[in-house]
Amino acid sequence: MYSDRVGATGGFWFVTLHGLRFDLLVLCMLLLPALVAQPLLCSNRLWQQCLHFYLLGAYALVVLVEAATPTFVGEFDLRPNILFLEYLRYPREILSMLWIGYKLPVFLGLIASSALILMIGRLLRQPQLPRRLPIRPGLLFITLTLVLCVVGIRSSFGHRPANPSVIAFSNDLLVNDLVLSSIYSAAYAAYSSARHEGSVRAYKAMPLEEVVRYVKADMHLPESHFIDPAIPTLHQPLVTAAGSKQPNLVIVLEESLGAEFVGSLGGIDLTPNLDAYSEKGIWFTNLYATGTRSVRGIEAVMTGFTPTPARSVVKLPKSQTSFFTIAQILKGNGYKTSFIYGGEAHFDNMRQFLVGNGIETVIEEKDFPDPEFRGSWGVSDEDLFRRAHREFEHMKDDPFFSLVFTSSNHSPFEFPDDKISLYSQPKQQVSNAVKYADHALGEFLRLAESSGYWENTIFLVVADHNSRVWGNDLVPVERFHIPALLLGSGITARHYDRQASQIDLLPTLLGLLHIQTPNPAIGVDLFRADIDNFPGRAVMQYDKTQAYMQGDKVVIMKLDEEPQLYDRNSDGLVPATEQDPELINRATALASWSSYAYQNRLYHLPE
Repeated sequence: MYSDRVGATGGFWFVTLHGLRFDLLVLCMLLLPALVAQPLLCSNRLWQQCLHFYLLGAYALVVLVEAATPTFVGEFDLRPNILFLEYLRYPREILSMLWIGYKLPVFLGLIASSALILMIGRLLRQPQLPRRLPIRPGLLFITLTLVLCVVGIRSSFGHRPANPSVIAFSNDLLVNDLVLSSIYSAAYAAYSSARHEGSVRAYKAMPLEEVVRYVKADMHLPESHFIDPAIPTLHQPLVTAAGSKQPNLVIVLEESLGAEFVGSLGGIDLTPNLDAYSEKGIWFTNLYATGTRSVRGIEAVMTGFTPTPARSVVKLPKSQTSFFTIAQILKGNGYKTSFIYGGEAHFDNMRQFLVGNGIETVIEEKDFPDPEFRGSWGVSDEDLFRRAHREFEHMKDDPFFSLVFTSSNHSPFEFPDDKISLYSQPKQQVSNAVKYADHALGEFLRLAESSGYWENTIFLVVADHNSRVWGNDLVPVERFHIPALLLGSGITARHYDRQASQIDLLPTLLGLLHIQTPNPAIGVDLFRADIDNFPGRAVMQYDKTQAYMQGDKVVIMKLDEEPQLYDRNSDGLVPATEQDPELINRATALASWSSYAYQNRLYHLPE
């Protein structure tokens, strides 16, 4: 399926031979408990029955995960990883998505898996019990088996056992991943996630004092603005005096809307409404998402927190309360706060995180009693926006903040019929879903323009991430390019071409709202008077690899490896002829900061 990408790396034999190596590793891991016990218990009928079901279950697990792999790779350009495991926690949404969007692959996968499992079940049947080995030969056999399996599991005589880093021979992460088996990649992702959540350094050891120094330098603020050593990044923002009336704030987080689908950003012409409104507000043409998941988008836009190789803070235990968010600071400034979502808010732990950190009201799928359309991921974007519009119209004089999160542009791409002229056939494709999402957004913005709340509301429309991130670079930065648009009260239309990150949106919004409350966000207010005195930058997390981009210089950080500097050109990323230690240290410090800040609870407002 991916022979062209393997061929481009010249790694066919590397992938094949090391693939056998990791298959042997998995085999040894699964067989070890059975091989150790079998010589002494083989004549016991109960043991033989247990062994039969254990081997059959292990085989079935491997086969089923491999059968699921082609569809997963097609969607995420990687073998099953921590995302694969996390999705298993939401069977209703996932089964519905698979049934509607992937009937044929699921059907063929189940047929093939069932046939293979039945075949191995027959092979495992024994007409009679084997004879137990005498004690001494049995112990000798167990010892030899144990040694061989341990060697196979380590798959190395070096200091460290084999792990995914030993097969990272190319810049194409999928080609590297093809070496592994899917059961191994999923299991290692679970182990690595647990391990690195407990780690205080993500990519490279660096003293906390040095990390803080580089992070502050990246914020470009005078030292006098940092006001509490116990919360190292807590600072007094550079904002103008508060106005006589606080504007409302609505953040519309658009699901999976990459720049590649936006006509005015050089993509496919699928967003005529967004393109039209881009001439009425501040249109960010050079903004980059921090990740490839919705929780990364929520993490960046709501908290301004930089990503880590571990899971998003939306899911981590230490950030469920007293973790800084824009909702928290606005609630403290008298705003009513809400989260409006067309699906089930428990998905990806969104409800718990948001309610624990400043959101007062949650409106979700169960609160839409009679929607026009309901799909795998909830009600349609039109239903969502109509409900949001009604909520905003009913607000009284108190200022309000709302996060409105869309879901129609999500696989399996379900949306109402006869709403748009289809871009391509069949209907359930990302191009058509993007076009429908843009249609629903346009309807909402027109409703808002004619409402009483428009004149005193700032609207931010921004994507959470791209639909699909793929490519043969270690971090395919072009796929992280997303649209963002500011509209509404006091906004003068213009294009904003400076390179920026999702983490910069939070301080920018606080500046527009004239919120002077000190906060720990490390992003940069993009409308500061001195913004032209320092370069823009973006931070991107791609699986366990992170990129720090400044102009056309990109620092790539991989776990257990030294960071490296690359140059970005029309062909992608190429190794830089000279390394820039200062830029590398700044990138590494920013990546390390989030781990330090999370583990030591350094990202919060003062008591």
